[in-house]
Amino acid sequence: QVQLVESGGGLVQAGGSLSVSCAASARTFSPYAMGWFRQAPGKERDFVAAIVWSNLNTYYADSVKGRFTTSRDNAKNTVYLQMNSLKPEDTAVYYCAASRIPTYGTTLYGLNLYDYWGQGTQVTVSS
Repeated sequence: QVQLVESGGGLVQAGGSLSVSCAASARTFSPYAMGWFRQAPGKERDFVAAIVWSNLNTYYADSVKGRFTTSRDNAKNTVYLQMNSLKPEDTAVYYCAASRIPTYGTTLYGLNLYDYWGQGTQVTVSS
């Protein structure tokens, strides 16, 4: 079983930046994609960003386009989410997840595509 360990969360003022990381425990790690999701108290877990492992194509939720960037460090089996121009509404627990190959009717935006999840890291943005 793949284990994903997240780090880098914290408290930041609105307009500031923060980077979170997700490291995979497996020596050989080749998911179809790594996704980022977030969940605020009382709300559903929503898609934030994803990166396809093989070709580095990236996808972003409309709410974070132009502000967030996800990237990969293959040598470290690690993915990153760089968050800039943070807003209070970005406050949530952020989760990384590893996906299987999508099939017809599935997308990288859906929770069901992801089989392995990190423990989550809290990101709090103050106004």
